[in-house]
Amino acid sequence: MKIAIAQMNCIVGDVAGNAAAIIASATQAKAQGATLLVTPELSLCGYPPEDLLLRVDFLQACDRTLKKLSTELAGITVIVGHPHQVGEECFNAASVLQDGKIIATYHKHALPNYSVFDEKRYFTPGHDTLVFEHAGIKLGVLICADVWEPTPALLAKAAGAELLVALNASPYHMEKQSTRLEILRQRVFETQLPIIYTNMVGGQDELVFDGASFVLDAEGQLTHQLPAFETELAMIEFDHTQPIATSIAQALSLEATVYKALKLGLADYMHKNGFPGIVLGLSGGVDSALTLAIAVDALGAENVHAVMMPSEFTADISVNDAREMINLLGVKYSEIAINPIFEEYRTALAPQFGDLAIDATEENLQARIRGMLLMAISNKFGSIVVTTGNKSEMAVGYCTLYGDMAGGFALLKDVPKTLVYQLSNYRNSLSTVIPQRIITRPPSAELRANQLDQDSLPPYDVLDGIIEAYVENDLSRSDIVAMGYPATDVNQVIALIDRNEYKRRQSPVGVRITHKGFGKDRRHPITVKLDFDIHLN
Repeated sequence: MKIAIAQMNCIVGDVAGNAAAIIASATQAKAQGATLLVTPELSLCGYPPEDLLLRVDFLQACDRTLKKLSTELAGITVIVGHPHQVGEECFNAASVLQDGKIIATYHKHALPNYSVFDEKRYFTPGHDTLVFEHAGIKLGVLICADVWEPTPALLAKAAGAELLVALNASPYHMEKQSTRLEILRQRVFETQLPIIYTNMVGGQDELVFDGASFVLDAEGQLTHQLPAFETELAMIEFDHTQPIATSIAQALSLEATVYKALKLGLADYMHKNGFPGIVLGLSGGVDSALTLAIAVDALGAENVHAVMMPSEFTADISVNDAREMINLLGVKYSEIAINPIFEEYRTALAPQFGDLAIDATEENLQARIRGMLLMAISNKFGSIVVTTGNKSEMAVGYCTLYGDMAGGFALLKDVPKTLVYQLSNYRNSLSTVIPQRIITRPPSAELRANQLDQDSLPPYDVLDGIIEAYVENDLSRSDIVAMGYPATDVNQVIALIDRNEYKRRQSPVGVRITHKGFGKDRRHPITVKLDFDIHLN
């Protein structure tokens, strides 16, 4: 028996396009000798369809397309993920299409309602099992979260399943694949059954699906591992119910997986939304340098426009390093000095400000002038502005509304500053595209004379540790201090994080690479007063 895994990059809402991709995969799989094709969770409509599931016309389109699809598949059985409306209820479903018919449909049991998932808003949980016979083998069908708990797999086993097939749309975050393998091995040990794990690939707003589909035999051994972040059609051969091991895709380093996730997230956001290119502000700093490198790798130099906008506070080495990077990458490059515009603003505001001292107001004016210029270029040429701020800055509000936050996509939004340096060094290990001085210089926003980030923030290793503990792990002040962080730093950082929720709500969407990003993951109130756990020695 030969079963094909279709690691597909689906587009949410493009029911006809996704159906065509399923047909193409089925045709290719059949030509390579497969008799069964497994597609990802909700492959017909893309994942997550969110409030499209509340539209009757959308559900009807999915139903019509599924029925039509079943008539266009001949000589191969296909398992398709799709939404399934029954009366007033909607189910996250998988149907078996065979000989021009829909022979069986399974409804997902476990509906995740945590992290980025909100399935209980849309779906009714299923309760029945689906075990069907194919090539003399009884296959049990499961969907994504069903394999993260014991019961659905055990029910399939009790119903006679000899091989488990799981359709998934499991989004990426760092170290996610090792967790998947651990969880799936638990299911194998509990059921003594091999399992096929088919995962979606591609970017969808802030989510990136990494694929990395795999097969485990009845002993929990990895027999097949598809590459991460790539579409793939893989043929899995079986000796009765046991998969016959073949080559396994090489495991990637942490930096390599994050870099690929950022590339794919940016590329799919651009292509799926029809943007012709991107424009970004290049400062001579490490954040914009990394953003530029990823953009060129994802989209090609011909689709990237970098704009350097120096002020009186911009160091000569910043301009020189930016020019050197442009020469290395070959992207379109512009320089627009902002001093004349800045002075016009200051003159216009002088009657209002009087003798008040220069402060963050003037710093923010510079950032907003740059944002205005980038948005004007975006409007004129149709390119989308990609912002360059990182998670550390977003967390504590070291960013300017309508300035460096202005744009349509925030590539590094979930990347801590310490990881920015790791990724920059990783990219240079492949080929040098970021001048080394950009990586080694002390970071500065260059909005006033002799400014350094560390003038008003803890060192980035301390800052990022506190952010991870408070934002990603939901630890209290006292818990974080007990970890060894200075109480003054903990109080400062937590106060900044809580105070700047209003800014983050106005930031563009960006790629999620941690297990809790600023987006779907973290729904913190803007207006809030917390008066517990604040007294630290």
